[in-house]
Amino acid sequence: MLTRVRSVVSSFMGGVMAGGSNGEPTGGSDLPHRFLYSRPEFLGLSPDEIECSADHGARPILILKENRRLPWCSGYAEVINAGKSTLNEDQACCEVLVVKRRPAEASTANHTPPTRRRSSLPNGEGLGHQESQGLSEDLTFHYWGLFDGHAGSGAAVVASRLLHHHMALHLQEVMEILGSPDLLPPTCLGEQPINHHLNATSQRALTRAASLRGAAGAPGSQGTPVIRFFTEKKVSHESLVVGAIENAFKDMDVQIDREKEVYNISGGCTALVVVFLLGKLYVGNAGDSRAIIIRSGEVIPMSAEFTPESERQRLQFLAYMQPQLLGNEFTHLEFPRRVQKKEVGKRMLYRDFTMSGWAYKTVEEDDLKFPLIYGEGKKVRVYPLEQCKHSADDVLVLGTDGLWDVLSNQEVAEVVNGFLANCDADDQHRYTMAAQELVMRARGVLKDRGWRITNDRLGSGDDISVFIVPLMYGNKLNSLST
Repeated sequence: MLTRVRSVVSSFMGGVMAGGSNGEPTGGSDLPHRFLYSRPEFLGLSPDEIECSADHGARPILILKENRRLPWCSGYAEVINAGKSTLNEDQACCEVLVVKRRPAEASTANHTPPTRRRSSLPNGEGLGHQESQGLSEDLTFHYWGLFDGHAGSGAAVVASRLLHHHMALHLQEVMEILGSPDLLPPTCLGEQPINHHLNATSQRALTRAASLRGAAGAPGSQGTPVIRFFTEKKVSHESLVVGAIENAFKDMDVQIDREKEVYNISGGCTALVVVFLLGKLYVGNAGDSRAIIIRSGEVIPMSAEFTPESERQRLQFLAYMQPQLLGNEFTHLEFPRRVQKKEVGKRMLYRDFTMSGWAYKTVEEDDLKFPLIYGEGKKVRVYPLEQCKHSADDVLVLGTDGLWDVLSNQEVAEVVNGFLANCDADDQHRYTMAAQELVMRARGVLKDRGWRITNDRLGSGDDISVFIVPLMYGNKLNSLST
C-alpha cells in the first residue's frame, strides 16, 4: 500500500483491509480496537439510543438534543443506511480548539500539548476567568468534520477523534508567523520577512536581493552565482494554513496505516473538514463528500470530489514514484526559490505533489537539486468570511455522499432556503431543524418499492450526515476579535 504518498484528496480513501471495525464482525482478529464505535460525542446519546439508531428498517433521523453543544448554533442531523452495513459508517466531529504557543526551550511539538478544548462544551461556554488570561497569545480555531467509512467504520472513528489534533500541531508550527499579518512569511526561518508596507521601489529591491541570495549555492558551485530564470515566490499567510491542513491529512493517513498493525481499524474513509481561523473559512476534502455555501440564495461550491488537481501534482507524483526519470538532477519538491547550500539543516517553505498550500521542512542535500516544477496549482477552497456580511439565512452546508447522491447543489439550496424562510430568524434551533429536513428529503419515505423522494425517485440508501453552519455567527465572532 502507498498510503504514505497519497495526495490530500485521497488521503483517507484507504483500501479494503482484513478484519472488521469497532463493534462490527472482526473476522477473527484478536487486535484491540483503537477507539470503541460510537456516534458523534456532541449528540449525547446513551448506549440504548445508539442501538435504536441502527434500525435499518425505520431509519430514525438523529438530531442534537442540546443546541448549545455546537458552536455558532450549528445544526446537525444524521441517518443510518438502508442495510448495506451493520453500523452507520459516517462519523462527525465539531470542536473549538485553542493552540498554545510552543515554549522557546521545546525542540519538538511533543514536549507540550498543543491544544486544549475551551470547555466541556465545544462552543466554549463556561470558559473560566483564569483560562481566559493570555488567550491573545494563543490561536483559536473552530472545526467541523465529516468522515465516511469505506469497508467499515474503524478509520472514520479514528480520524474523527484525532485529525483536528494533527491540524493543531501544524498550526502551532506557524502561529508566530500567522500573528504578523503585515509581514510575508520568510522563505527560510531566521530570514527577515518581507514588509507589506514598504514602498514599491524598496519592495522590489528587497525581493531582488532575496532572489540574488538564492542564486548561489547550486550543487557543485561553492558560492558561484548561476543564471536564474525566476524570482522568489511570495507565500501568503493563507497558504500556510492550507499547508497545515494538507499536512494534517497526510499525518492522519500515516498514523492510521501504522496503527492498523497493532489495532483493529478497518477500511479507510473520506474526510471533509472546515476550519474557521482568523476570519476565514478553509475547506479541505478527501473523497466524495461535499460542502457548499448558500448566500442570498446563491450557491457557492466549496469543495470538489476526488480528482487529480493539476499537472504540477501529477508530474511531481510521477517524479516521486520514479526518481530515475529525473536523472538524479531534479527534485520533485517545490520551493519559493532555489535552495542554497548554506541553508541545509534550516527550515524552508516547500510543497510536494499532495499540497496546494505551503509548509516548512528541514532542508536536505537532495533539496539542492534543480526543481522539476515551478508553478501554481489549484487551492484548497478558502472563503473570506470577514469580507462579507451575512444574514441569518446564509449558511455553509456539509454533507456526506448519501446526501449528494440524490440531491443536487441547487436542490439542497432550495430545501434549506425554503425551510429557513418559514422559521423565526431568532430561533437558534432553526439550523438543526433545517438539517433534519434536508436528511429527511434525501432519505425519503419507505414505500413498497423502497425509500422514495420527490417525483418517486429512489431515495438515498446510504448513511447521510449533514452539518448546517450559519455564517452570521462567524461575522459576530470576527467583529468581537477585532
